Amino acid sequence: MINDYEATKPMDVDAVPVSSQPAIEPNDAVISTLNGLIETCKDGEEGFRDAAEGVVRSDLKTTFYEFSQQRAQFAGVLQQLVRSLGGDPESGGSISGVVHRQWINLKSAITGKDEGAILNECERGEDHAKDAYTRALELKLPANVADIIRQQSQSVQAAHNKIKALRDGYAEADKYNTAKPGF
Repeated sequence: MINDYEATKPMDVDAVPVSSQPAIEPNDAVISTLNGLIETCKDGEEGFRDAAEGVVRSDLKTTFYEFSQQRAQFAGVLQQLVRSLGGDPESGGSISGVVHRQWINLKSAITGKDEGAILNECERGEDHAKDAYTRALELKLPANVADIIRQQSQSVQAAHNKIKALRDGYAEADKYNTAKPGF
């Protein structure tokens, strides 16, 4: 038997019961995710700065310094988000980031500031950043947090693509023992 209310209430076949919608991550998990991205951004900021100091070409220096500034800005935005959630934001990079930057410095010193090697290492660092952002976007985050992470992720992907193109151009010129791009 159908009561009058049920008979007049329109059915919404696309409606998902509230209980089956994925719950937003707990506040602590969101803060932890953001702090992990802050570390990644700080690693990128310092890594790109180190890379800029390890190359001779002015176009590479400019690109690396721009990406360093971009990552500093990203970290600042993420730190503000952590504060707005009542957390304590990270202020530095990760231990693995320190090791990665030292590797760039060592490789740079050993190979006489080999720009191809530095580009390879920058791409490797960008692979790590892409993965960190991808993992963060797989979580059910508050809409404002997810929007910011999505925007930053797109910029990280664009930076990765640019570094990869520079590296590929460098490798191609080296393969044929021709002048490197930008010379």
